[in-house]
Amino acid sequence: MAIGGKAQQRNVAHMDSVEISLVTCSPHEEVYSLYGHSALRYHDLQTGQDLAFNWGVFNFKAPHFVFRFVFGLTDYELGVFPFGAFCEYYRQWGSEVTEQVLNLTVEEKLKVAMALAENLLPENRVYRYNFLYDNCSTRPRNIIEQNIDGRVAYAERPDYMPSFRQMIHAKSAHRPWATMGNDLLLGMKADLKATQREQEFLPENLMYDFAHANIEHNGKSRPLVKSERIVIAAGVQKVKKEFPLTPLECSLLLALVSLLVVFWEYRKGRCLVWFDALLMSLLGLVGCIILVMFFSQHPTTSTNLQLLLFNPLHLFFIRSVLRRDRQTRYWTLLLIQVCLFLVCSLVQDYAYGVNVLALSLLLRHWIHRRNES
Repeated sequence: MAIGGKAQQRNVAHMDSVEISLVTCSPHEEVYSLYGHSALRYHDLQTGQDLAFNWGVFNFKAPHFVFRFVFGLTDYELGVFPFGAFCEYYRQWGSEVTEQVLNLTVEEKLKVAMALAENLLPENRVYRYNFLYDNCSTRPRNIIEQNIDGRVAYAERPDYMPSFRQMIHAKSAHRPWATMGNDLLLGMKADLKATQREQEFLPENLMYDFAHANIEHNGKSRPLVKSERIVIAAGVQKVKKEFPLTPLECSLLLALVSLLVVFWEYRKGRCLVWFDALLMSLLGLVGCIILVMFFSQHPTTSTNLQLLLFNPLHLFFIRSVLRRDRQTRYWTLLLIQVCLFLVCSLVQDYAYGVNVLALSLLLRHWIHRRNES
């Protein structure tokens, strides 16, 4: 890499003209950017070299990208871009770009520069991305922490320690369908309280912690951040239109339809098995996705208790239900699944509306038992 090769040949004192900064970009409306972004800036005021080091580069066209993403085998890489072009991208999306110039010694700047050069080597630049524990926010933090003299002492946050799910909800609250998708895939581990360090997977949390941190070395302390400035002011963002009904509204609508169907079935004394087949198909197909994610390397997806309600077993009983087989064990199995699902809601937060769906399924169990008796 250019800066690494040059840095080795320069006098350390030359690094006095270099600024190294943490750059934080606020979210924009694309789903992949709902949580913001972090990068490191290397700015040589003497030569004009100005680069953004971005650990968020990925390639949709890579072989088997979707398959690898589902199973948590997504590889991201470190990319280097002219800082102006990097900022222009976020300006077009209306994101705010904040720069925190770090209060590093010339020796520390040189160490960081050499670490960046080493990270850019072909054998090092690609890494196994992990949304919660190893991402575009944690990588810049680690580079800085590992290349200073002494240690970074972070100021303690307030006592409130949110869970991963709560932090994800806060960033996607205006996108209810994205929130529901996350909640369907995240398991009970997402409801554990995150430590202050774990909270830094979100760029805005890392920016806050850097702003209140000190570097401690040999009994001396200095602020980690020398200055902070807005590079790109927040602009107007285009909000993408989602489905007009929220997931909760859709689940309530489904519950209303279920009530009307049950009322009709109660009056006629027979069940509309095609309605059951539709519900079973929905539960089974969503369950297939959740089951696949159970074996994924994505954090928290392997402990998803929603599998009690959404699972492929529903698909195996569709034929017997359509044939009105009185010997089918499906309705007993459904009752057990729904009861366990509702009890386990005490230990895992479910996606919005699925509890309403569970209650609708209890109605299906009741009407079938009544009409069959």
